Amino acid sequence: MNYPIWQLDAFGGGLFIAVIAIFHVYVSHFAVGGGLFLVLTEMKGLREGSAEILAYTRRHTKFFLLLTMVFGGLTGVGIWLTIALLSPAATSKLIHIFVFGWAVDWVFFLVEIISLLLYYYTFERLEPKKHLLLGWIYFISALMSLFVINGIIDFMLTPGEWLTDNNFWSGFFNPTFWPALFFRTFMALMIAGLFGFLTSVNIKDTTLRHNMVRYCGIWLLAPLVLLLASALWYKAALPAPQQEMIFLVAPEMKPFLGLFIWLSPLIFAGGLGMAILRPQNVQRPLAWLLLLLGFVQLGCFEFIREGGRRPYIIHDYMYSTSILKADLAETRKNGVLASARWIHNRTITPENRMEAGKELLNLLCLPCHSLGGPLNDILPVARRFSPAGMRSFLATMDTTSPYMPPFAGNREEMAVLADYLTTHLTQGTGDNPVRIRPETLVPAAFNGETDEYLILATTDMGMVLSSEPEFSGIDFSFAPPTLRAQVIERGEVPAVLGKEVQVSYRVKTDQETLTGTMTAAGSAFEATLPKMPAVSSDFRPYVLAEISASKNGRIIAATKLKIGISTTLGCRNCHGGPWRQEGKTGLSRETAANILAAHDQRSKTRLSRAFADGAIITCRDCHADSSRDSQGLSERLNLSAAIHGFHAAYIDHTDPNTNSCDFCHGNNPHGATGKLEDLHGGLGLDCANCHGTMTDHSISLLKEEKQARIPHGGKLLALIAPKASLPVQAIKGRSPWVMQPDCLTCHQDFRPPETDSAFNSWTQDRQGLYAHRHSMDGVLLCTSCHGAPHSLYPADNPHSKEAGNLQPLQYQKNHYPIGADQGCAVCHTVAMEEEMHHPGSLGTFRNRVE
Repeated sequence: MNYPIWQLDAFGGGLFIAVIAIFHVYVSHFAVGGGLFLVLTEMKGLREGSAEILAYTRRHTKFFLLLTMVFGGLTGVGIWLTIALLSPAATSKLIHIFVFGWAVDWVFFLVEIISLLLYYYTFERLEPKKHLLLGWIYFISALMSLFVINGIIDFMLTPGEWLTDNNFWSGFFNPTFWPALFFRTFMALMIAGLFGFLTSVNIKDTTLRHNMVRYCGIWLLAPLVLLLASALWYKAALPAPQQEMIFLVAPEMKPFLGLFIWLSPLIFAGGLGMAILRPQNVQRPLAWLLLLLGFVQLGCFEFIREGGRRPYIIHDYMYSTSILKADLAETRKNGVLASARWIHNRTITPENRMEAGKELLNLLCLPCHSLGGPLNDILPVARRFSPAGMRSFLATMDTTSPYMPPFAGNREEMAVLADYLTTHLTQGTGDNPVRIRPETLVPAAFNGETDEYLILATTDMGMVLSSEPEFSGIDFSFAPPTLRAQVIERGEVPAVLGKEVQVSYRVKTDQETLTGTMTAAGSAFEATLPKMPAVSSDFRPYVLAEISASKNGRIIAATKLKIGISTTLGCRNCHGGPWRQEGKTGLSRETAANILAAHDQRSKTRLSRAFADGAIITCRDCHADSSRDSQGLSERLNLSAAIHGFHAAYIDHTDPNTNSCDFCHGNNPHGATGKLEDLHGGLGLDCANCHGTMTDHSISLLKEEKQARIPHGGKLLALIAPKASLPVQAIKGRSPWVMQPDCLTCHQDFRPPETDSAFNSWTQDRQGLYAHRHSMDGVLLCTSCHGAPHSLYPADNPHSKEAGNLQPLQYQKNHYPIGADQGCAVCHTVAMEEEMHHPGSLGTFRNRVE
């Protein structure tokens, strides 16, 4: 942050330094192991009196000198150049912390150069003992150089006690120093054998070639066994956070871990093959193949080791963004742009937002990501987010993706970077606000002077969500709505009719018509629709039902009912893909495919394969869904706990510009469904007032007794608990769809509310739910007069002022609850003086609408 940015675009994301570093590390390990190989091979030739072996050693020395001193020296300079340009802050810290260590290393390196040159140019000129002494001096210097570099490199992974005492020796002899040193030493000996294969297969004498190939095989096979043992030691020495990062958290580590493990037996088998196979035309390609496999194995190890540091360059000290952990709070307070030195836009204005966004990208994203490159390409990641989704991801990335550092800027910078990534750098999934064209609906007819009967009808949910599985291929929809109706015979003492009448429904859309008969259940009639009705092609979030009551074959009452169905699912905010319908609604197959791919990656499932074969993936097959009485699998979280618990970690409920529920549910005021139409929404209340924040809501689901016993539930609970607004132990667990916020928490004794929060006060069973409750006389359903949950009268649906109030408009020519403002004449033919249904029912309705 205090240095200029070297922007590499496609070569970023670690690719440029990786290409140089892996070649250098491979050759530098050969420089160590190969030094011992030279000395011991020369001793072998002297011991056996073999001029041919000595001649081979001299030829191998020339190859060794050119590769390690020339190529190795150039790549070494290349590493210093690239790290100084790409990570100048970390490079500066390492130089200052280990300045004397570097000095010692350079002394050893100088001794290496001089001794190796003398060793090569004094072949057959010095007596054997003195010549071998030069070889031993070279090898010991090379080994000591590895000793020093190993301490500095592994300090970055495991700084250990240095973090508290800043002592040179604490940092140098860090927790992984010794296992790393042995691992690298054995790797160096292995590589010496691999390069030995490369030169020995060119020996013309068949017997000598076979003997030297077998000799090189010993150099490969014996250290390989010890290498694997030291790798286990290395793993055991890693502190818990680094072990978790490498073996559990970072998804890109898995292929490299697997490749490292599988390459070991392949290299071992190849070494045996070199010792057994005699034909030169077979040994040569096999030698090159083994050299390549060794290169890949070392590359895997280095990638794994580098990945273990995440999200730091120096673990627990300096983030990959070059911001010190100790400075993060201050940087967030002041802002990255105000804190960085090489910046043009220190303040954000409407005119420079995208320029500032680009600078934030350079500072906070490009240290790890590339632009269109083969490693860590940020473009496909940004492309799948909406601006709101990206804001939420940036705010939570350090907890949901622990291999990424916390966002170091302030809230304004977060919004600017999110906009830049999703609207300028790429074209993300953001939308302009949907233009809703309201329609006028005409309620059913009713004559208060002459009609003897009326019918009040509602649904158990004012709005249900549909993933339209027949189109999307994935089904996590709410249960199809249940219709409820009560038929009332008007009079001085109105009567609620039962089996003496027949009630039927007709739901017509532009795609289908659903009809059926409702069954008498107590004082009401019920019918659960056989399927989720298809929403209209003009993306209005409801369909209309006609409910009629017949007696002796004659229709005595009829009404219209809005069935709220939203297909505006917000999955694409983070999972990408287009809307299914041009009206900006509907889950597309592309989005569904991305969801299933993420599920497969995290949960080790194979849903994508079945999806590609045309199957509809039904979430409740595994995850219990009590709204449909679906049992699921006992070892899996129920559907509500799984969806909310998992996504709570990713959604920033503190974002002042976004209601966190809007990410998924169709109540975004700018979306196709429109705002929450319920009476409470018009009073300024939102989902959190009843259900709690996204985090609190999720914790209540995860704490339900059965879910708490499932290991994954505990993990999710621990992940999101720090964001809770209440102590976790104070939040009461609940079963979804059965234990819901209780209306009487706010409306005690049916009085005006004294609080605006019903969270943490749950109904005990289904009969306690608002949709099932009755008036004090136990006859009228609450919903018959007040409307369905989430659609209470007066409802304000942006698609139609009449849609959510069809029955109040039909029976009393206003939007208010049935019987409001002493409108008892809807049912009663005489004036009422006593409050029959609940206290306050004869009062004046408080929440007036125009």
